[in-house]
Amino acid sequence: MIKVKVRLHPIVNRINLPTVIKTTILPGESTERLFIATQTGEIFYIRNGDIKTFLDIRPQIIKLGTSNGGYDERGLLGLAFHPEFHLNGLFYLHYSVAGTQGPGALTESFTPNPCDPETLNLRWTNRNTEFDHIDTVEEWVLQSNGKPVKRRTLLNLRRPFFNHNGVNSLNFSPETGKLVFTNGDGGSGYDPFNLAQDLMEVAGKIIEINVGKSTSIYNPPAVSRFNELPVPIQETLTVIAKGVRNIPGISYQRYYNQYIKYAGNVGQDSIESIFSFVHYKPIPVPQITRPSPIQTESNQEGLINFGWRGWEGAFPTPIARSCSEDQGLDEKTMAFYNEAIKTSVERIQPLTSYFHRDPRPDKFGGTALTGVQPYLGKGIPALMGSVVFTDLARKEESPDRGVLAYTRIRPDCKLNDYSVIETDFNFGSESAYYVSLGTNLDQTRLFLGVYGSMRVTDFNQGSVFEVIQ
Repeated sequence: MIKVKVRLHPIVNRINLPTVIKTTILPGESTERLFIATQTGEIFYIRNGDIKTFLDIRPQIIKLGTSNGGYDERGLLGLAFHPEFHLNGLFYLHYSVAGTQGPGALTESFTPNPCDPETLNLRWTNRNTEFDHIDTVEEWVLQSNGKPVKRRTLLNLRRPFFNHNGVNSLNFSPETGKLVFTNGDGGSGYDPFNLAQDLMEVAGKIIEINVGKSTSIYNPPAVSRFNELPVPIQETLTVIAKGVRNIPGISYQRYYNQYIKYAGNVGQDSIESIFSFVHYKPIPVPQITRPSPIQTESNQEGLINFGWRGWEGAFPTPIARSCSEDQGLDEKTMAFYNEAIKTSVERIQPLTSYFHRDPRPDKFGGTALTGVQPYLGKGIPALMGSVVFTDLARKEESPDRGVLAYTRIRPDCKLNDYSVIETDFNFGSESAYYVSLGTNLDQTRLFLGVYGSMRVTDFNQGSVFEVIQ
């Protein structure tokens, strides 16, 4: 693939961790503004080179970084503007709610043992008391006086663990006009309760929400399964994909008279993957919660399945250990043989994958996929028509540095190669984790979110750059 070099042009410095970067047109204006949402609960926008506060919900965000050494995957995770935002002022938030901290669903970290069936068939019991926190998806409106206010709550979700809640988790589909909610498998590691493959579970799914349909329910109960939702809420939801581990959003690219969808799946210990698909058959949630007597597994035909937890990218999910005969090698055992076999046919193949360890000189060892965006601009000719993605940090590099890379579009959605994008910016001796990737409305500009620490409790170490030639 062509070697591509770019520059990083600084736009904003010294903000908290930027989880979402988007543009939109404010009501009464005609110019796109850059919006930045931080994990701690602030939303800023740029006007005439100045950073201004659009909304600050920090008091409504769960207290972050109280364990795990300050690392956290909760907070303000999703921001989406209605396609008619410039007319109706509607926008949507996904965040972890203050005051909902629970003990978690397991007392110890989970690793499956293929020789012990009990570890392969755990169940999440006592969900009302054994959960980590509650995530909410809300509808807000920008009033004529310029002040945003909450209108209603669309979903309240109990999450079993602190991690794998999704990030950049709210986006509108240009195909259906619906709000798309991408959420992870609920956390821990290896999906202990296999939530991602259970169609009744909200976790591990990509869900479309019909926000144009009124439910007359403005604060639904906290749930973890679709059948726990009130019927009017169920009737606004469709499931378009399952088998998701953790996901940095979904993006759309118009290709002739159809849209290619791109979604990354963060790996467990070995592989990061980017999936693409065009056609899919969404399943209305009422068909899941109230199936007819004649419904069978065939009703799921056409539903996108990323394969987790049986598959990590294009490979059966492995448990990696040091090789007893050669410490320089890894010994890998298939974690979930039966599930890998069961989902081997129905899952889709990734568009591209990269590994956590890769000695090839033109590749890199990754840590976690943090963003996927198609690029249609002419400003960087070598990238025009490519799919650009970011990884949190290159393995075994000090100080820590994120990675920018790209792959080419495959309309047939077959497996493709990728290449690293070289950048010129000098971060000095400081760490630079690439935490988010955004684009403007017509996908002709790219914006990169960078943070100087892995701890959300280390404040004001964030920057946003535009990626330019």
